[in-house]
Amino acid sequence: MITSPRLAPLLGLLAALCLTLTATARPAAADRPPNLIVILSDDQGYRDAGFNGSKDIPTPHIDRIANEGVRFTNGYVSYAVCGPSRAGLITGRYQDRFGAILNPTVDPTVPNNGVPTSEKNIAELLKPLGYATMTVGKWHLGTHPDLHPRVRGFDEFYGFLSGGHDYFPENLTLEDLSEVNRKWAWYRTKLLHNGQRVGTSRYLTDELSDMAVDFIERKKDEPFFLYLAYNAPHTPMQASDEYLSRFTHIENEQQRIYAAMMSSMDDGVGQVLDKLDELELAEDTIVFFLSDNGGANNNSANNWPLKGHKGSPHEGGLRVPFAARWTGTFPAGVDFDHPVIALDIAGTIAGQAGASVPADKPLDGVDLTPFVTGEADGAPHKALYWRWHRTGRLVIRRGDYKLIVQGENRQLYNLAADIGESSNIAEPHPELVDSLEREVRLWAQDMVGPIAPGLGSWEF
Repeated sequence: MITSPRLAPLLGLLAALCLTLTATARPAAADRPPNLIVILSDDQGYRDAGFNGSKDIPTPHIDRIANEGVRFTNGYVSYAVCGPSRAGLITGRYQDRFGAILNPTVDPTVPNNGVPTSEKNIAELLKPLGYATMTVGKWHLGTHPDLHPRVRGFDEFYGFLSGGHDYFPENLTLEDLSEVNRKWAWYRTKLLHNGQRVGTSRYLTDELSDMAVDFIERKKDEPFFLYLAYNAPHTPMQASDEYLSRFTHIENEQQRIYAAMMSSMDDGVGQVLDKLDELELAEDTIVFFLSDNGGANNNSANNWPLKGHKGSPHEGGLRVPFAARWTGTFPAGVDFDHPVIALDIAGTIAGQAGASVPADKPLDGVDLTPFVTGEADGAPHKALYWRWHRTGRLVIRRGDYKLIVQGENRQLYNLAADIGESSNIAEPHPELVDSLEREVRLWAQDMVGPIAPGLGSWEF
């Protein structure tokens, strides 16, 4: 297109006028820090997302995050079970640094049975910057009153405090944890909404999705942080007829229920993304999707081609479906192959929002933005580390190599050549084994023991 020089001043004036009108109608992205939405699934298999190759369970909405953003092919969590993994994610620090290393007890009388108040979580880092904050779904970061979401930086909470929950509203009959009289009865408590127990009328996953969308609508004109922690597809295996009807071709009952639970969550993710589009917030919002740990061995999760499952030091316990979208900032439809970890979610938003991080408690997570945009070269981390306190097991991944150390046993794998960890190559590489072991043991020296009893310590 060729523009006459005589028209240039007029066109410039019109362009300036358009920009002024746009800025008046809605604040520009530069006028406020980015929103953050973290969507966390529970016990989801590595394979159980379309962007990781699932053919049996369609996840078109979850796939949008990867297709319109970045798929982290080597995305990890900081532990292989729910509670400690969530403690790491929400703080951006290895949970071993502050003792939240066990799945916490549900006993509400026990202090420190989650993330201690000495640590700041993402919401607490963002509140001074004017963020509206809400967590929806599974908390699992402390049932003691001092550890509830609304005293830990979140303006609003809709969900449950324990590590699992029934999905059907008719099963939710307990008014409070004080009414628990047997093991797992806490799955039947009514949901908490800003400190009040409330009745529900819909399948739990749908309830959580609706509340998340409502929060986005209400807070669209201010920076917000939404932590949407689904409990699907964690047990109990329960799905509504609406979603089961989509998978009548799956003969195995548990696999059919698992697929239906995943489909309900995927619909919810679609509602969230559609609401961002409707409100023209996609360019202002970083959206992360991941699972809290690898797929469990009791819910039909599929971790192929990875070895192991939830709780395992192998890839099936630690590597999870992991993707992020920030329209207009992150590239679209690309794979990022360097190892990243859930701790980086806090690192990313802290870096992009300009949050003040306590000098004596630096984040282990890093801002992924310059790495995925190409502004920074190389890998975000020199190495990643894991520890199993009770057994003394240590794990390190550095580059393509992963070492598992327990007692006298050493397992070394080249994950680039052997993603399924089928061939232990420790014996022909003694110098590499020694180097990796020294490094992970040096890291472990700074870690502490558990600060509260774990799940199972309650008398029920």
